[in-house]
Amino acid sequence: MKFELLHTDPKSNARAGIVTTDHGTIQTPIFMPVGTVGSVKGVHQRELKQDVKAHIILGNTYHLYLRPGTEILKQAGGLHRFNGWDKPILTDSGGFQVFSLSGTRKLKEEGVTFRSHIDGSKHLFTPENVVDIQRLIGADITMALDECTPGDAPYDYAKKSMEMTHRWLTRGLNHFRETDPLYGYNQTFFPIVQGCVYPDLRRQSAEFIAEQNCEGNAIGGLAVGEPTEKMYEMIEVVNEILPKDKPRYLMGVGTPANILEAIERGVDMFDCVMPTRNGRNGMLFTLQGTLNMHNKKWANDFSPIDPDGTAYVDTAYSKAYLRHLIMTGELLGMQIASIHNLSFYVWLTQEARKHIIAGDFSTWKAAIVPQLMRRL
Repeated sequence: MKFELLHTDPKSNARAGIVTTDHGTIQTPIFMPVGTVGSVKGVHQRELKQDVKAHIILGNTYHLYLRPGTEILKQAGGLHRFNGWDKPILTDSGGFQVFSLSGTRKLKEEGVTFRSHIDGSKHLFTPENVVDIQRLIGADITMALDECTPGDAPYDYAKKSMEMTHRWLTRGLNHFRETDPLYGYNQTFFPIVQGCVYPDLRRQSAEFIAEQNCEGNAIGGLAVGEPTEKMYEMIEVVNEILPKDKPRYLMGVGTPANILEAIERGVDMFDCVMPTRNGRNGMLFTLQGTLNMHNKKWANDFSPIDPDGTAYVDTAYSKAYLRHLIMTGELLGMQIASIHNLSFYVWLTQEARKHIIAGDFSTWKAAIVPQLMRRL
């Protein structure tokens, strides 16, 4: 993988660059739709390319390991061939999913044992075998196994957790460097900065991660219960240390406003389930603000979902029609809402890129964020 930093906003740390992988290029900053089990829920790959204009999608190691399983993926020739997506794929190591199973997992130096949410079967993830699983999945960008601490974790726990994450990183990175891709194209490995909401721990972690000299770096353990301003503070602390010539990936964040605030602080890559999950529940993100399609006032509103929506989505369904579909539980409603939200998120990051290159990102961002935060 190669990263080229092209522009930096003159009034902030916002950056525009290009990530090059063997499956194509990614123009940063970029939002990456989440395809947990090998599919972005309810959205066809054709729609991801043509409507959403996605550059890259995510898969999840935990879920793909359980179903369909690594043997099926190996027989298929990797996830790209299995799901028909020929652009880049990033896989999370499964750490967040495993650690969210707080009642059924046990943490130790070797790794983490957990029980499947599907059938209760027992499994072990180690820093080494999650590398092997991601080799079998065949993602272009793979992640280190880490422990994601909750946003309210006590200092002592956060410190011990961070130190274990660092030890696991050393093991996982060594194993990654000792193994080879399986399907004839290159893979890369991102470590993850942890440290909860404690600036000194975040600095220690960022320094340790930067020393590993990987091709990109991730920031984890945010948007997990801490105040929003604390999240922004931790991003600033970390990005003062992470190398400027490597892409920075903020994991699992967030609202449109969160994303623009993080771009302003020097983040390049984002993912979040919010566009599809909220869309399926009738919440739409637009340039005017957020729409709740359960609100009765949209029942006879025949205007487009977003009057300015032609900027990011081709088909302008009316609010009244979409509300009807959502209220009747029609699958098409969930699909339209998901495509709409994903298109908006990808458009927003690419629009940010245009303004970074033009040199007026800070002015544009200051004007648009209040709009995005409105509830209509």
